[in-house]
Amino acid sequence: MRIKVISVKALEKYKIFVSFNDGTEGIYDLSDVAGKGVFKAWDDGDYFNRVFINPENDAIAWDDYLEIDSLNCYLHIKGITWEQYKEMSQQNKYAFS
Repeated sequence: MRIKVISVKALEKYKIFVSFNDGTEGIYDLSDVAGKGVFKAWDDGDYFNRVFINPENDAIAWDDYLEIDSLNCYLHIKGITWEQYKEMSQQNKYAFS
C-alpha cells in the first residue's frame, strides 16, 4: 500500500489534524519547531491556517517553500519508529509515496 496524506487541517496554533489513506489519522503538534527558522512564518496572521497538501509531492505545506515531511508526521501519529516502519515496508505492508 502506498501511504499518502489525504487531508490536513490546521487546528489551534501549531497543531494540525492529518488523515492518511490507510485510515491513520491524528493530531501532529509542531510547536517544537514553531518560531524557529522558516517556521517563524507561522506567526504571521493566519498563515498557519493555510496548510494544504502539495499536489506535486504530497507534502504537508504552507507555500512552495515551507513544507514538513509527511513520513515523519505519519510515524508520529501512528506511534511507530523509523525502524518499525522500515521493517513493515520490507514486509510489503507499507510504502510511502
